[in-house]
Amino acid sequence: MKLGISRNVAVLGWVSFFNDVASEMIYPIVPIFLTSILGAPASIVGLIEGIAESTASILKVISGWYSDKFQKRKSFTIAGYSLSSISKIILGFSFGWPLVLLGRFTDRFGKGVRTSARDALIAESSTSSNRGRSFGFHRALDTAGAVVGPLLAIWLLHSYSSNFRSIFLISFIPALIGVVLLLIFVREKKKEPLGSRLKLKGSWKEFDLSFKIFLAVSIVFAIGNSSDVFLILRSQNLGLSVTATIFAYVVFNAAYAIFSIPAGAVSDRIGPKKVLLSGFCLFSIVYLLFGVITEGYLLWFIFPLYGIYMALTEGVGKAYISNLVPQEKAGTAFGLYQTAIGICTFFASLIAGILWDKVGVSAPFILGSATALTASALFIIMGRKRKNAVMPKPI
Repeated sequence: MKLGISRNVAVLGWVSFFNDVASEMIYPIVPIFLTSILGAPASIVGLIEGIAESTASILKVISGWYSDKFQKRKSFTIAGYSLSSISKIILGFSFGWPLVLLGRFTDRFGKGVRTSARDALIAESSTSSNRGRSFGFHRALDTAGAVVGPLLAIWLLHSYSSNFRSIFLISFIPALIGVVLLLIFVREKKKEPLGSRLKLKGSWKEFDLSFKIFLAVSIVFAIGNSSDVFLILRSQNLGLSVTATIFAYVVFNAAYAIFSIPAGAVSDRIGPKKVLLSGFCLFSIVYLLFGVITEGYLLWFIFPLYGIYMALTEGVGKAYISNLVPQEKAGTAFGLYQTAIGICTFFASLIAGILWDKVGVSAPFILGSATALTASALFIIMGRKRKNAVMPKPI
């Protein structure tokens, strides 16, 4: 064990680092490429991101269930990262928004195949006392890649005279490095397949009510949590240049990376629910600010707050789920959670694009702030009802 984590967790962190270097080299410039180079409206950007993210999430429950059924995590993880690597080549040859859609679809298809199995592998490679730290470490390295990636993008934009397609093709290299690390260094213990003993329909009934409550709260929250591409478009709307917009995105990811491990460690000490509630409330404040500010310089204060919100919720949420469900069914649980969130993300991004075009640029963020506040209240109320329901009645 190193830093309180296992070798598998450490290697998977570096796999995610290189994959995110590749992904985040292109993620902040894709909406700019679509709107500035290809002339696509915000509604098309929302449609592409909605389809891409919902595809990933719908697959997460299927791949998670199959990884539970066969008790194999690594093979699904390899397949997913490989598909995401191929997507970079597709984007490199995109001369119209339908090919951008295909590239984003392939990338998110790969994410859908790998994520639940990878998270289950992290849970299996951890203990109940260090899961928050393990998921926090993974998120920290993942997000460190999201800091390096955009910085590389800025350098490449200047080196290649803003040739977006060249950057898309170059991003294939770090993605490939991540796949090679996964193939060579991650080890998975051989386990007996569950086979016919695991039924997707039956699994839902067997999950604890606490998991179902968290899922319901997360769905409400996700209804207003549109794709981060709208944060990038909002930055440009407030007058930031392409380079400044990418730097603001780097600041967000830096804050996310810095606070991920501390947030995981705190959740191990005080419980993940309190940390998650803090994150939901912070998101509400941040999205409200994105909606009402009129000066671009304020983004340099708001983006770090958004990064802290991510640190308080992403890894911590997965640690919370892994403590609520049986380990052998963790893949299915992660898949159910991420599929539900992804379907909501599709509608959230689609609605955000329409609101941006038809109502105003502030409308998507006001909606997100309101749904986050509602989800926070529901988490408190439903949690109390759950606690009262399990308390023994007085004699």
